[in-house]
Amino acid sequence: MKITTTVNGEQRDSEVEPRLLLVHYLRDVLGLTGTNVGCDTSSCGACTVLLDGESVKSCTVLAAQADGSSITTIEGLAGPDRMHPVQEAFQEHHGLQCGYCTPGMVMAAVSLIEEVPDLDEAKVREGLEGNLCRCTGYHNIVKAVLAAAKTPARSAS
Repeated sequence: MKITTTVNGEQRDSEVEPRLLLVHYLRDVLGLTGTNVGCDTSSCGACTVLLDGESVKSCTVLAAQADGSSITTIEGLAGPDRMHPVQEAFQEHHGLQCGYCTPGMVMAAVSLIEEVPDLDEAKVREGLEGNLCRCTGYHNIVKAVLAAAKTPARSAS
């Protein structure tokens, strides 16, 4: 079936199988490999992207369901010569180690910052509970999200 999406600001027309998951559409059809496949069961959040501005686990969405939608992946979050404030905060506050969860964690954090005013540690931990990290223990991730939430360009993209 034919679908039309806007991915990272660019309209994309593709023929896809009706059962193709959004994560595989992004990675295998469009070549955007920043979105990771972690668990295939929606438990880890490594595949989190923004679908019409809201974070979704792309392993739970069919590509056909995204027809007509706007999708932002980690590759489209900022320009080629700059980082998004959340990415900068992850770097500054050491919110990553191996990096496998980082794209999904960053995308979930961007959505969380947009959706929840007055973030505190408890709200960040609750908001990111669907994204797993096996390396950091979350302390620095929480610090990074709180720092990004306080930047003047809070939701800059």
